[in-house]
Amino acid sequence: MAAASATLVKWMSVLDANNAGRIHGGTVMKLCDEAAGLAAIRHARRPAVTAAVDRLTFLHPVFIGEVLTLRASVNAAWETSMEVGVRVESENPLTGEVRHTSSAYLTMVAVDEHGNPATVPPLVAEGEEEAQRERAAQERRERRLAERARERSREDQSAERRQHTQPT
Repeated sequence: MAAASATLVKWMSVLDANNAGRIHGGTVMKLCDEAAGLAAIRHARRPAVTAAVDRLTFLHPVFIGEVLTLRASVNAAWETSMEVGVRVESENPLTGEVRHTSSAYLTMVAVDEHGNPATVPPLVAEGEEEAQRERAAQERRERRLAERARERSREDQSAERRQHTQPT
């Protein structure tokens, strides 16, 4: 599955940090998006855009001078979308200490030259670990779709109530 993965490495500087010397969460989010995008593009062999961030968990802070390594891999692929998991680790280059600092799941959609959703190839899991990641991604997708359906239903009911209470 090497074509469906990406690794980004970035040394964190003062420009990435707040006044307490900690790296902005938004900086980590942007790097997660970039790593996920590259993995998705490599899998689809076409441009891909971010449709959703399912979860982004910050486990430990990242500090100025640390090196971030972001490993992204496509966990599952559907008709036009893919779930990409990103694992973020920070390394203190002076001590060699490495910490798992963040994890994220992003939904990426492949697009054609006009920006319309485009078909992606199926993902072929190699080994039990990849098959397990694909099953877990499918479960997360089913939960996302069910939540989206509940939200649409609530919106439709709210619109219907507003329509019935409008003065005529």
